Amino acid sequence: MNAAAPLLEIDGLGKRFPSRDGRSMSPWVIQNLSFSVKDGEFVTIIGPSGAGKSTLLNMLAQTDAPSEGEIRFRGKPVREAGARLSPGLDCQIGYVFQDDTLLPWRTTIDNVLFPLEAQGRLDDASRARAETLMKAVGLNGFERYYPHELSGGMRKRAALIRTLVYDPPIILMDEPFGALDAQTRVQLQEDLLRLWEAGRKTILFITHDIAEAIALGDRTLVLSRAPTHIIGDHSIDIPRPRNLRDIYAVPQFAGLYETIRAQVQ
Repeated sequence: MNAAAPLLEIDGLGKRFPSRDGRSMSPWVIQNLSFSVKDGEFVTIIGPSGAGKSTLLNMLAQTDAPSEGEIRFRGKPVREAGARLSPGLDCQIGYVFQDDTLLPWRTTIDNVLFPLEAQGRLDDASRARAETLMKAVGLNGFERYYPHELSGGMRKRAALIRTLVYDPPIILMDEPFGALDAQTRVQLQEDLLRLWEAGRKTILFITHDIAEAIALGDRTLVLSRAPTHIIGDHSIDIPRPRNLRDIYAVPQFAGLYETIRAQVQ
């Protein structure tokens, strides 16, 4: 692949659902939505409630099919017309949900290793990678704890590591830190950036928080109200590594914040 070519391309994407009576279609939720993402890019996506942000991620993850348009990965369509969906695109796409979705009967380490077990890829090397990642986010010593014995922040860290451990090139994140208190949220943002800077995965991160979108992203995409399309594409020219606790004091922050806020409203 050409080094300059996008890793992921979304071209004219549209989505609507059957109506309740099954005889017609709903209005368009998403229509004529197009953007591309480079390899290793951290893209944050923000928009008003009901803008179809989760619906967009579900289509990218291949758990739902577009009504129109095309999604291309490394220049090739992820799904031919009429073909069956391939959730996760053969482990090429990881998904971190709003809820941690940890299995309550499995310990922390067993939850983290579950995707590798399901893929038949669990070996000494992958176990060592899991242990390294857990240590990087402060979960060492909690390997044999069950989810109900962990704090909310620890559960989120375990969910993040569970996705990173099988090394997908693209990671989708659907408001993963939205329900946490402010201090825990900043700590997890710092953990995420540290892990991303070490591995440079391609991340698409949904958020309602403008400050979070600016603090984390290389770019921030702003979605319109339904029928959703891109109304803003902002390059975040704040140098890395970033001090998230002082991000409000960075000279570029205020202008970006006000521009994005005006578009979201």
